[in-house]
Amino acid sequence: MNSDSIIVSGLSKKFTFPVKDSSRGWVKNFFAPEKKEIKAVDDISFNVKSGERVAFIGPNGAGKSTTIKMLTGILYPTAGKVNVLGLDPSKDRKKLAYKIGTVFGQRSQLLPNLPLTDSLEFFGVMYDLSDEEIEKRIKELVELFDMQSFAGQPVRKLSLGQRMRAEVAASLIHKPSIIFLDEPTIGLDVVAKKSLRDLLLRVNKEEKTTIFLTSHDVGDIESLCDRTIIINHGRLVKDLPTEELAREFVREKNINITPETSFQEFPELPEGIRYVAKERNKVTVSVNLDKINVQDSLKKLLGLFKVDDIDVYDTDLETIIREIYESNPTGK
Repeated sequence: MNSDSIIVSGLSKKFTFPVKDSSRGWVKNFFAPEKKEIKAVDDISFNVKSGERVAFIGPNGAGKSTTIKMLTGILYPTAGKVNVLGLDPSKDRKKLAYKIGTVFGQRSQLLPNLPLTDSLEFFGVMYDLSDEEIEKRIKELVELFDMQSFAGQPVRKLSLGQRMRAEVAASLIHKPSIIFLDEPTIGLDVVAKKSLRDLLLRVNKEEKTTIFLTSHDVGDIESLCDRTIIINHGRLVKDLPTEELAREFVREKNINITPETSFQEFPELPEGIRYVAKERNKVTVSVNLDKINVQDSLKKLLGLFKVDDIDVYDTDLETIIREIYESNPTGK
């Protein structure tokens, strides 16, 4: 459980492409074009332990997909080293494929016109499982993912939530040590998202599968991952436990104030406290912790309002992550 499943050291990836220069003429542009170089991933290093649940996040164009493609052997690094389950993905891609699973929220790997069980059997054969192993594993997955009611239906007739459960099940047919998830809950409703997240947590707990997740859904990060790696412009910005994100970066506290009857007026607030919302039945204020602490702000607010109830809560994780991106615009 404590061994490293993924070891990344000084990993970089550059892309070079031709750039058209109208002043040079088409012949020079065709035969000897000017070239531009982009560093999609810039000297990043991190380790992931077996059984960990890691969110690998960043804004669009940050280098997430490029990194995952290097971890799975689809792309070769320009510099640095990658070791996944003791293998070099650029040299042992086929061997590695037998040890990992992948799920892409926008791309289906299932056979659309055939029953779900046929797709699962197909993947079992592809991973060289015996007939007995395939039958046993399909039974386990159908029960684990609660797919009894639709396992015999053609994949194209499944709801999006059912299909995503099936996608994850298919990626686990060969009992991979690591599963790479790219936006697994995209497009799902609230109930379907919770169901899929609960299933992934169960797989992690029962089968000790390492989860490596990319997602723009903060709910996925909060619910699934105990560690968050943030990347921006190809550079690693932060790597810390998810629960510490709020503690390290929160600079404000929000306070909801409920009145004894109703608010008739909204007095001027002391320095460091500002209104977020003003309603007759509730006032929300934000406290700047760099200027005033929570205890002092509560004393001042109780002197200004006749209060029935007060609720103090942190800034939501989505806001915190957005502020981290904005405070590191170049990834440095």
